[in-house]
Amino acid sequence: MTAVEVSGVSKTFNKGRPDEVAALHDIDLVVDSGQFVSLIGPSGCGKSTLLRLIADLVPPTSGTVTVAGKPARRARLDQEYGIAFQQAGLFDWRTVRRNVELPLELRGQSRAERKARAEEMLALVGLSDFAGHYPAQLSGGMQQRVAIARALAVHPPLLLMDEPFGALDEMTRERLQSELLRVCAATGTSTVFVTHSIPEAVFLSDLVVVMSARPGRITDTVKIDLGPRTDATRQSPGFFTAITKVRKALRGIETTVDEDVEVDV
Repeated sequence: MTAVEVSGVSKTFNKGRPDEVAALHDIDLVVDSGQFVSLIGPSGCGKSTLLRLIADLVPPTSGTVTVAGKPARRARLDQEYGIAFQQAGLFDWRTVRRNVELPLELRGQSRAERKARAEEMLALVGLSDFAGHYPAQLSGGMQQRVAIARALAVHPPLLLMDEPFGALDEMTRERLQSELLRVCAATGTSTVFVTHSIPEAVFLSDLVVVMSARPGRITDTVKIDLGPRTDATRQSPGFFTAITKVRKALRGIETTVDEDVEVDV
């Protein structure tokens, strides 16, 4: 089954008003089951808006969005996806375990079921020993791992991530990239991931979707075939070749994207 299908989607904010903003135009995107897809492009190109359209946090002006074969709204109500943002968004007054339990609690699952599932997810992200800690007692990278565990707690077939590692130092960021791939492989989760970093997009993805300046359009897609990712992948010729290909797409050598793209290279 297709994880996500976006067809002919455009988004205009404040339509008909003097402050009208055309954020996205005529977006077509298919994310296959189990696929890791990154969205990359200039700041303000609508990457996060596209993610929020998939999550049904904002409605499209035109076009359709389906998730797991359902309209986006139905998929949201059925909790067909988990979502993680740049800030972990943990509740300071809840322990790590109880933060992970939250979506299960909202589903009305029993205390025993919630605890067992939270412990399973914390083991998956390597934080079993911190279940009783509070968020303020954790590093930024550990908090993001808790957020990932929470997002996966309901066994969602899809994970939506909006620059979840953007505020972390480079070493922590690289470690969590590897951790994320391990978790996604273990759970079979499809992922849509927003990033400004070309190396991050290349390391993580099966497919990198390149978007233009506003109104955002998909101007290119770059397939990435690097095999299983390891630390050695970051030093491989194929990794640097893929980075160059994405960079060229962003700079308009193969597409018509604005030359002044804000990305980390």
